[in-house]
Amino acid sequence: MSSIRAKLEWFKLTILPHEAALRARLRRIMPRRIDIDDLVAETMARAYATEDYGRITAGRAYIFQIARNLIIDEARRNRVVGFDQLVDADLLTDTVSTEAALEARDELRRLQTIIDTLPIQCRRAFILRRVFGKSGSEIAEEMGLAVSTVDKHIARATLKVMEALGEYEDFGFGRSRLQRRGTTGDRGRGGAALS
Repeated sequence: MSSIRAKLEWFKLTILPHEAALRARLRRIMPRRIDIDDLVAETMARAYATEDYGRITAGRAYIFQIARNLIIDEARRNRVVGFDQLVDADLLTDTVSTEAALEARDELRRLQTIIDTLPIQCRRAFILRRVFGKSGSEIAEEMGLAVSTVDKHIARATLKVMEALGEYEDFGFGRSRLQRRGTTGDRGRGGAALS
């Protein structure tokens, strides 16, 4: 009985005070279609179910991590992982500054827009490789293609993504190094070719 009281005391002092902060953060970052109350309730239930609760002293970080894991688990169950969902989950990490997290979210949305412009086969192969971490042979089997064809799709998609990101950020991935430096490959003053 005393162990139950000790656990309740721990929960009241370490976890419960952070429920409102978790709810507020989830309201700010999650899409409206997500039931925040269910997510908070599941998070709190999992926190209470922790067997080794005595080692947990940072209640806020602990429940934010549980909520983050729940969001990721839900995305995996759906087998369709949107970049927004991954960023939403990362916004729950208490150590990330809000400004940096929002910048990351914008970058991922930009990346999602770029990926959406890829041809269907390239996009599918790229996502299976980069998001789900599948091997070339696994992707080939799933898509009914040769491994070499999958490799070509992934290479093409990667190149297009890098070019698009480069154009956006003015890194010029689509141009040679000489063009980025403003030269045309002519010999410099010292008679040596610029490289």
